[in-house]
Amino acid sequence: MWSVASGLGVAQTIAWACTYYLPAVVAGDVAAELGVSRTLVVGAFSAALLVAGLAAPAVGRAIEARGGRGVLCVSALVLAAGLAMLGLLPGLWGWVAGWLVVGAGMALGLYEAAFSTLGRLYGTGARRWITVVTLFAGFASTIGFPASTLLAESFGWRATCLIYAAVHLAVVLPIYAFMVPRAGPPPPPAPRRAADAPHAAWARRAFVLLAAFFTLRSIVSAVFSVHLIALLEGLGLALAAAVAVAAAVGAAQVGGRVLEFTLGARAHPLTVARWGAALLPLGAAALLLAGPPAAIGFALAYGVSNGILTISRGAVPLALFGPQGYAVLMGRLAMPMLVAQAMAPTLATPLVEALPAMATFALAGLVALVAAACLWRVAPRAGS
Repeated sequence: MWSVASGLGVAQTIAWACTYYLPAVVAGDVAAELGVSRTLVVGAFSAALLVAGLAAPAVGRAIEARGGRGVLCVSALVLAAGLAMLGLLPGLWGWVAGWLVVGAGMALGLYEAAFSTLGRLYGTGARRWITVVTLFAGFASTIGFPASTLLAESFGWRATCLIYAAVHLAVVLPIYAFMVPRAGPPPPPAPRRAADAPHAAWARRAFVLLAAFFTLRSIVSAVFSVHLIALLEGLGLALAAAVAVAAAVGAAQVGGRVLEFTLGARAHPLTVARWGAALLPLGAAALLLAGPPAAIGFALAYGVSNGILTISRGAVPLALFGPQGYAVLMGRLAMPMLVAQAMAPTLATPLVEALPAMATFALAGLVALVAAACLWRVAPRAGS
């Protein structure tokens, strides 16, 4: 199990570094070469996330029916094809076409697909291995940003995309093909009985609340992923200080995952998620009360919260609903989250530009508080 989880962790680190964290590094160079605005360049990445969200339910159904190894192998091929298109095709149309293919590969091969694969393999025991995968992949930005910067400066952004395509074929594909075992056939569905009606009502309510929670938190995270440094500067921090505070978020995310893996291992995943969800509103409240000196505290609270909730995305649905139908459920949960991630940064830009930075942090804290309230209203299934 350790070899499977560690292999998936390495593959996830590469996949995230080569896709999700690539535009932040190369968008300026791409815009300059293609003679278009940075907004159009980043918009192609948003379109990729939209494709990933729309494709996620179908991917979940495929993993539920056949297991995850084949789907993950296909993801490596599709991501390699999309990255190669980015490196080879001319003009803005080539950039957009490449990202649409990458978006399909992201649906097939990022966290939800990996978590679903582990759920199909290990059932309710998958929580520990989900945590191991996220501990590895927590370093995707730490590795991806400097690697992409070095490659782009040395060889150009097109060659960087081609190198990343080759890495998917040479490293990621063999990991999936040789380290991820085949899953057995899915268990037969339990017979429906009249007595199951209360459980069905609970399941619908729990799903809606979970979807609302993770979608609202995805909106906050997507906005901060684009605007956090500018917002910190808006508080009065110098650029170097703002970058340093923003960088602390990544380290805190890994710290949050370590806490979940150690101190939170014996607690119910829903309990751990609730406390993780509470950290962001608390960090925003501290920032509002203490002002710019509390910026580092906010960044640490936000990072730890994100780190815990990355694991909760896989662990809480598994603990609440069980392994039967888990991959399908993960696909359904992923769709609104990815659609929100695609649209939120662009839609929030006029608001971020119009409001004082402190007001934006307050609004983000309010959204996180509403999200946390949704999670606290999720009732564990009887006997779970």
